Amino acid sequence: MAADERRIQWDARHQAGDFEGEGPNPTLVLGVANLPLGTALELGSGSGTNAVWLARQGWRTTAVDWSPVGLANGRAKADAAGVSVEWQERNLFEWTPPARSFDLVVIVYLHLPPDERGPVYAAAAAALAPGGRLLVVGHDRLNATEGEGGPPDQTRLFSPDEIARELAVADPSLETERAEVVRRVPAPGRAPIDSLLLIRRPASQENHFT
Repeated sequence: MAADERRIQWDARHQAGDFEGEGPNPTLVLGVANLPLGTALELGSGSGTNAVWLARQGWRTTAVDWSPVGLANGRAKADAAGVSVEWQERNLFEWTPPARSFDLVVIVYLHLPPDERGPVYAAAAAALAPGGRLLVVGHDRLNATEGEGGPPDQTRLFSPDEIARELAVADPSLETERAEVVRRVPAPGRAPIDSLLLIRRPASQENHFT
């Protein structure tokens, strides 16, 4: 399916209603706990629930998505919350974030086919400033058999170690701080099983881009 058709489908989903829930992704909250505040970038921000939450915590947040409907929803949420978020309409298959520019880059539930995932995730890692962190949250492979929800195409699922290995190929200097399977199990019932990956660019790397 062409990129324009996929974008239009996302516009329709966002137009139909807010499917992201009332609050931020719980695994995102777990992943950013105790990190020092700074500049944050969310790629594939959807309707902005996570981006607005980051801004409420004190992050100077930029949110990027290719759906103008999703971005409009995000602006409304930010206005209601009384926070400032920079919203950017970009196609992640054609645009890359500025290198060495953010203290935190967040990718939450951006389930791409493996051949598309590599370049987008590598560009996200390249956007980390020295000492910055990339947080990747997605449905773990275990979610297909033991969890709930997630993409119907199971080739888009991954483990945290898989993503860590892919990013190490793109940039061997990156350091893995956390690579965990997170089970969000209510009582009773099933819930999503997430991959949580937190990687860091060493602070000793000189920043040639500022």
